[in-house]
Amino acid sequence: MLYLSRPLLVACLYLLLPLGQSRTFGYNNAFHYEDISNGNGNGEIYFNGIRLHVESPQHSVSATRGSSVTLPCHYRYEPELTAPRRTRVKWSWLPANTITTNEAFPVETEVMVAMGNRHRSYGSFKGRVRLRRSAPGDMSLVINELQLNDTGRYRCEVIDGLEDDSVTVELELRGVVFPYYSQKGRYHLNFFWAQQACLDQDATLATFEQLLTAWEEGLHWCNAGWLADGTVQYPITVPRHGCGGDNLSPGLRSYGPKHRLLHQYDAFCFSASIKGTVYYLNYQEKLNFTEAAYACARDGSQIAKVGQLYAAWKLKGLDRCDAGWLADGSVRYPITNARANCGPPQPGVRSFGFPAPHMKFGVYCYQ
Repeated sequence: MLYLSRPLLVACLYLLLPLGQSRTFGYNNAFHYEDISNGNGNGEIYFNGIRLHVESPQHSVSATRGSSVTLPCHYRYEPELTAPRRTRVKWSWLPANTITTNEAFPVETEVMVAMGNRHRSYGSFKGRVRLRRSAPGDMSLVINELQLNDTGRYRCEVIDGLEDDSVTVELELRGVVFPYYSQKGRYHLNFFWAQQACLDQDATLATFEQLLTAWEEGLHWCNAGWLADGTVQYPITVPRHGCGGDNLSPGLRSYGPKHRLLHQYDAFCFSASIKGTVYYLNYQEKLNFTEAAYACARDGSQIAKVGQLYAAWKLKGLDRCDAGWLADGSVRYPITNARANCGPPQPGVRSFGFPAPHMKFGVYCYQ
């Protein structure tokens, strides 16, 4: 019995060695830790009752595509210190389009790591991010040239030796959700084709939160579509037969996660604000699809994409009762102020679907 207890006894004696005789232990949290503790002569670690707090006055920030945004993060000590400490900060990111998995803890992506005047940014954020540092303890992250895929949850983690604390901030982009389907008809897109279809129209697959906001603003669509998390859902504002049943309450109908390769549905895309301008080209005659694309090019622009038309309608108030070609071969027109002979009484983007390319319409250009 005494023999069996010796390893434990040796381990205890080792841990109780005086500080000057102990070895350095390594900790791994993407940083190298130094021993900055105060010893009491018995090798015990304590921080004199000082507590590190990391906080944010905003847990959700909304911005526009192409702009700059600041995600607030501040740290402080309780009680306050009389001299500055050597701290590190790590900003990480969980994209809003993270696919639903069975993992309990989704993997976050590093955005920036900084200590003192040294810092490093990663991936698509390289060269676009910096720390604000407007006051002592300010570790707010500034992101320039916001992109569609920048949405998601950002974590600000401050590390002081063995102490660390963190706070999260959600970043959302102001924009518009629109349903989209293939030229082949309804329910011809698996998840990956849906992703590409949205990207082709200057958009991304919408998140659940974006679709929920669109539903709250009145989006009603009785065809199921992919979302960024790999689920399939659709928004219903007026329950009726064939859309989940007329006995159900309004809301988002969900099919849950589906096989991303084998199952096919439509897509819900999200487009944010655009830097350029979408306009209806005043031309002396109607055009087929090839002529329409050429006419925009001659005007110093390009034929507009569906996401650009939706963004111009929703965010810039584009209102035009003239059907025009778009880059995907569809024909649509945006109505902000509903009126006679311009479709239904609600505002929206009207669609003629995908007419034969030889048919004649106007065209919407993007510059």
